[in-house]
Amino acid sequence: MDTIPHEQINDFRSQLRGSLITPADAAYDSARQLWNAMIDKRPALIVRCAGAADVLAAVGHARKQGLPLAVRGGGHNIAGSALCDNGLVIDLSAMRAVRIDAARRRAVVEGGATLHDFDHEAQSFGLATPLGINSTTGVAGLTLGGGFGWLSRKYGMTIDNLVAADIVTADGSRLHIDASHEPDLFWAIRGGGGNFGVVSHFEFELHPVGPQVSAGMIVFPLDEARQVLGRYRDMVDTMGDDLSVWGVLRHAPPLPFLPNDWHGKQVLALVLFSLLPADALQDAIAQVRSFGSPVGEHVGALPYVSWQQAFDPLLAPGERNYWKSHNFDRLADPAIDVIVDYAGKLPGPECEIFLGLLGGAASRPAPTATAYPSRAARWAMNVHTRWQEPAQDSACIGWAREFFARAAPFAASGVYVNFLTADEPDRITEAYGPNYARLRAIKAQVDPHNLFRSNQNIAPG
Repeated sequence: MDTIPHEQINDFRSQLRGSLITPADAAYDSARQLWNAMIDKRPALIVRCAGAADVLAAVGHARKQGLPLAVRGGGHNIAGSALCDNGLVIDLSAMRAVRIDAARRRAVVEGGATLHDFDHEAQSFGLATPLGINSTTGVAGLTLGGGFGWLSRKYGMTIDNLVAADIVTADGSRLHIDASHEPDLFWAIRGGGGNFGVVSHFEFELHPVGPQVSAGMIVFPLDEARQVLGRYRDMVDTMGDDLSVWGVLRHAPPLPFLPNDWHGKQVLALVLFSLLPADALQDAIAQVRSFGSPVGEHVGALPYVSWQQAFDPLLAPGERNYWKSHNFDRLADPAIDVIVDYAGKLPGPECEIFLGLLGGAASRPAPTATAYPSRAARWAMNVHTRWQEPAQDSACIGWAREFFARAAPFAASGVYVNFLTADEPDRITEAYGPNYARLRAIKAQVDPHNLFRSNQNIAPG
């Protein structure tokens, strides 16, 4: 790492309200830790911004000094794009304010806020917007890549609920963008990732949610998974937007409603979520239960904020993670066969395959309405390998890649860009499909020198 002159560091520090962290500072190693423990990068400078003015100063410094630039929101991105070696990191983690306008059903959210920050404030008014499934995920990265979760069948993708944003672009402009102001740039950030600037504030539409929702899971033994997944697929074809059911294949965690002798065994869990009261879901619950012989179930009323944190223990930071992903328009029998086959060969107790259900309101916008194009995708499958020791790297990554290749003939086109790892730059055109050329043209206008390239990069064109 080249040494930056002390005078230059002091001059830059004087321009900031937040803090500037260098490799000489005691906070440096903790400041460069990300959710995925496989990422080990050493930035020259980390700017922990206190507000949008710090973002502006940091972008200007990186541009002037020719430094590589990365932007950190929640630090959850699987590819580790929140850091760069020998460059400058704009760290938004201190910018976590969430302001709710309940009368207008709007939320203004700073770029470092997590899903929990957002949900905590919005739920005090009985409001929410579609987000992800892990409360420590950053709102910014989730949104810029598209964003989907339990509310998406009812209320669409996260980007479908984004109504405005404040962004700092590569030339140092601070813009407030929406459908009427800089509409091309507003279109691009709704799925185009961090390619176009640093979003310091997001404004979202809110919807009545909770505070109580109906959620839980019905767990089947893995040896029934082919039958259960086939029946689940057929159920989804006629399922209304008020219900979402995801599939997870993994070793059973020690859930209190599972018999002790099933803890650690391989299972298929069908995870149910609805805004309807549990008594209105009894027919759907009974239908799912009839798919096989459950070894345990618990579906009932609980606070929405609790459900949004239910999977946090399985996704805690500090472990090694590697993902592969496919979209599926339909789970054909051969696809189910491959999924179940590889679920029987999980390389570790924390590895899993999950089938995130889309459709409903998420499928209604045209593929070109936002930068995210995969509106026909019914499921986004994440092959999630997770482990602790570097000695397990080869086995875990090898299993994920082999499974991915075997499943490819049965998958649909496209891929959810937030699930792409750092070794998949060849899939960026696939992720954006018919929107890729327009994204390149917008990139050429707002970032012709590709300052914002620590991401799933869209090269100017």
